[in-house]
Amino acid sequence: MKEKIKLFSTAFIQVFLISANTYFISKSFYIGIAFAGFGISWFWTGNVKKVSLGKWKERLIYSLGATAGGLFGVLVSKTIFKL
Repeated sequence: MKEKIKLFSTAFIQVFLISANTYFISKSFYIGIAFAGFGISWFWTGNVKKVSLGKWKERLIYSLGATAGGLFGVLVSKTIFKL
């Protein structure tokens, strides 16, 4: 169970950063772009091997984490700009 939570979390974080970065790019928010861009690359290097060698269940968990991360990334990015 711990490995599944870790897999979900890494996908969540990566796609969260991608969503946030997309929003930051659309607003030309350079600090956000820099931090999110670095984070995307950092997490991607660790995720590639886990997912490509994973079984169906691991790939599903990763995909669910990515979905949640994408939605939450946009929500948080919009909130940052409202502050």
